[in-house]
Amino acid sequence: MTAKVSLRNSANRYGLVTILIHWVMALAIIGMYPLGLYIDSLSYYDPAYRTVPHWHKSIGMLIFAALFIRLIWKMLNPQPKPLPSHGTLVRLLTKLGHLGLYLLMFVALASGYMISTADGAPIEVFNWFGVPALPEVVERQEDVAGAVHYWVATALIVLAGLHALAALKHHFIDKDETLSRIFNAKQEK
Repeated sequence: MTAKVSLRNSANRYGLVTILIHWVMALAIIGMYPLGLYIDSLSYYDPAYRTVPHWHKSIGMLIFAALFIRLIWKMLNPQPKPLPSHGTLVRLLTKLGHLGLYLLMFVALASGYMISTADGAPIEVFNWFGVPALPEVVERQEDVAGAVHYWVATALIVLAGLHALAALKHHFIDKDETLSRIFNAKQEK
């Protein structure tokens, strides 16, 4: 039996592109949460007061772009079939969990954008290019978006943790292929 690495998803496995986007986004989002908490601890006179928020905004805009690429890629690729061991409840919880992750990612990123552009200035992404600001959407936009951003990002981290625990449960307790499908892009022939 030979195996080759596939860029696209198959009926049984995720392809290399899906796997890479998944893990790069997961690591970036997990890293952004403590970075955001650190930003809140900085005082105006702290040497990192301007640098660290710039990194956070820049990475956030790149994650936003990756989210759109991921959604387009998801529409263009077949999703692997659910495993036979997954019953109706597991399939429903999986769909709801993934939908929740996408929704929370979008709201966290959009609210971060609204915080950063509330003063009308664009976001300079690592000084490579600027993402223009939209007109103010709500009164006290920076404060409102800041509260939304914190609570939605916290919910996202909690749901991502539950997602990881569910994957580990499938791997170690159920002993099924759930986790290996998002780690290994080799398609069996």
